[in-house]
Amino acid sequence: MDFKRMLVNDCVKPYLLKARYGIEKESKRVDLSGNLAKTDHPKSISLRDDHPYIQRDFSEIQMEMITPVTETLDELFDYLAAIHDVAYRSMGENEMLWPLSMPPKLPEKDEDIVIAKLKNAENVRYRQSLSDSYGRRKQMLCGVHFNFEFGDELIQALFSTQSEIKDYQHFKTEIYLKVARNYLHYRWLVTYFYGASPSSEKNFFEDDSLNEVVRSIRSSKYGYTNSVDVKVSYCSIHDYVSDISMMVKRGLLSAEKEFYSPVRLRGGHHVSDLEEHGVNYLELRNIDLNPFERYGYSYEQAEFLHLFLIYLLWKDEGEHCDEWVKMGDFYNDIVALEHPLEHTKFELDAKNIIDEMEHLVKTLDLPVSNTLFAHLREMLMDPSKTLSGRLYTESQKSSQGQVATSIARENYIKSWDKPYQLAGFTDIELSTQNLMFDAIQQGIQVEILDRQDQFLKLKLQDHVEYVKNGNMTSKDHYVATLIMENKTVTKKILQQHGLIVPKGEEFQSIEQALYSYELFSANPLVVKPKTTNYGLGISIFKEGASYEDYQKAITLAFKEDASILVEEFLNGTEYRFFVINDHVHAVLLRVPANVKGDGKHTIKELVMQKNRDPLRGRDHRTPLESIQLGELENLMLKAQGHRTDSIPENDEIIYLRENSNISTGGDSIDVTDQIPDDYKKIAVDAVAALGVKICGIDLIIENTEIPATNKNAYGIIEANFNPSMYMHIYPYKGTSRRLTMHIIHYLFPELIQSQSNEGH
Repeated sequence: MDFKRMLVNDCVKPYLLKARYGIEKESKRVDLSGNLAKTDHPKSISLRDDHPYIQRDFSEIQMEMITPVTETLDELFDYLAAIHDVAYRSMGENEMLWPLSMPPKLPEKDEDIVIAKLKNAENVRYRQSLSDSYGRRKQMLCGVHFNFEFGDELIQALFSTQSEIKDYQHFKTEIYLKVARNYLHYRWLVTYFYGASPSSEKNFFEDDSLNEVVRSIRSSKYGYTNSVDVKVSYCSIHDYVSDISMMVKRGLLSAEKEFYSPVRLRGGHHVSDLEEHGVNYLELRNIDLNPFERYGYSYEQAEFLHLFLIYLLWKDEGEHCDEWVKMGDFYNDIVALEHPLEHTKFELDAKNIIDEMEHLVKTLDLPVSNTLFAHLREMLMDPSKTLSGRLYTESQKSSQGQVATSIARENYIKSWDKPYQLAGFTDIELSTQNLMFDAIQQGIQVEILDRQDQFLKLKLQDHVEYVKNGNMTSKDHYVATLIMENKTVTKKILQQHGLIVPKGEEFQSIEQALYSYELFSANPLVVKPKTTNYGLGISIFKEGASYEDYQKAITLAFKEDASILVEEFLNGTEYRFFVINDHVHAVLLRVPANVKGDGKHTIKELVMQKNRDPLRGRDHRTPLESIQLGELENLMLKAQGHRTDSIPENDEIIYLRENSNISTGGDSIDVTDQIPDDYKKIAVDAVAALGVKICGIDLIIENTEIPATNKNAYGIIEANFNPSMYMHIYPYKGTSRRLTMHIIHYLFPELIQSQSNEGH
């Protein structure tokens, strides 16, 4: 088939970069000194063998991080970053991930390398058979498997431009066979640019089989390869399947998954499925860990491989396919065993390939990174710029082990720098990030249906739940959300159930509200919008309000909603009770936005200083919000006789808000264990009265030591249908309450049972 003609066809061009990607990345757990960890796989990660994101590979200390299949490279690397964050923060604070394919110093005895303690006995037996066949040291090599699938739209378009093959599945398989054969022939180019295993540490080789420094031990004949007797043809899918089957029958492979080719043809659960269903994607397995990338693999590498695979589809191949592939093995071993700073023997061929790739990109008008080809040529002209060259050069200053330990420590520090965030998804609201972290850790598949709208699909086996904004779920009915959005309706329902709420009135116009000024002016009062959240547009006057200030508060509230409420102000302390399924899981005392004077700095300067706290930020991406100096804050300062340029006395507390919302700069203090049960029961009863299962309910309590049954002991001021969870998980002071985990257990109760079984 003339793929060169087919690829330049106008009906094909729009789909050329359509693809699906996946990464499987292996790493070893080490201690902070860079020695192999002696601990078991972290118990905080679900221990089941089929965890969708984090599994154990051969050894108990080998983590394999697996991304979901994505349709963009951006999303692929977002998931890779997030899964690493979960892995790091699940391991605890005394372990890190080794950044090299080659292991650190290994034990002297083979049996001291502990095989993964899996639940499935067959999986353990398989690893034992590998240990018997290859020894355990070779199993400690780690790398990246890059899974690649041409977009179905692209293959359909290519199929429509030819007439040689009538069956679509057959056509698709032929595409992957051609690309696989060419990849096996030209994979030495990947080894040259991205090989990164130049030398081994102590006890990797049991003899003196390799003393010199090379480009890639892992990609060479000294890496983890099948015996020379294992021969599999890529000439046809029938040959491929029958050869692997024959290798298993002859005992040269213990199982079909023991076929360790640099390229695997994938599709179905068993190799035999390929004949019936065809090839769905390629698994490229010859990629060393990139020590200079935090997650072991770079965007540039993925972009290069995508373009390289398109090029390999375009590129003519040799007539005798088995010889063509075998030549590739020979070439690759030459390049893998070259010195890292040596110009490759195939430099001219490499230059021609890069020129042809760039020409193809221009011909097909493919958008690529501006620096990609310049960087490839730079590495070709100067081998010290390749990954292996860089690692070798750095290692000359100390040792490869010390360089790896230093890199691991840098990655470790970055992973713990902002433990409240989930790398890759920091643009998403913080409570949703925390929920995603817990879901990934527990082995629940997370699909982002709408990133901007924080809409997730969570899947555990056949059980699917949809979650919006972290805790809006199928457990609450739509009408319950509407009830809580409407403060007037909320108050009436609570009142009808015998619960105490503040007295007040609703207004639909500024004129109407101003006309009623005399009804409220002499007493403490609150002005707030009828249906908004996050404390927006709320004004509080503890000593009553002048007409001018009342008018300003009314105007601010109407900016947020078409209707507002003016209510009596209840004396006491405001507490947020977080209720899930008729149980209070957290209680938070929220202190309004404030600064503490030092007798030197202005209020404005003190606000700037407090906002430098790394826990403070904007738009709910950090546990605490930055303090603002807007209209409401200035109004509050005026009531206290201050302005932003006032200098408070030493230790004087200046409050910038009356309302204590964290979203308006308040401080969060966990008091769950200090709140008596009778007040928790009030919160549960209130939430039940509203017909809700997940709710943040705000109570004003004057004295928690007075029984809740006493007259006016409390007042319920608000019910929140989408309460923030991050402020409970990362309070300013007090105990962390992992509410996102409670949400997950509520949505997936079967997890609790499976975790109980894991414990036994």
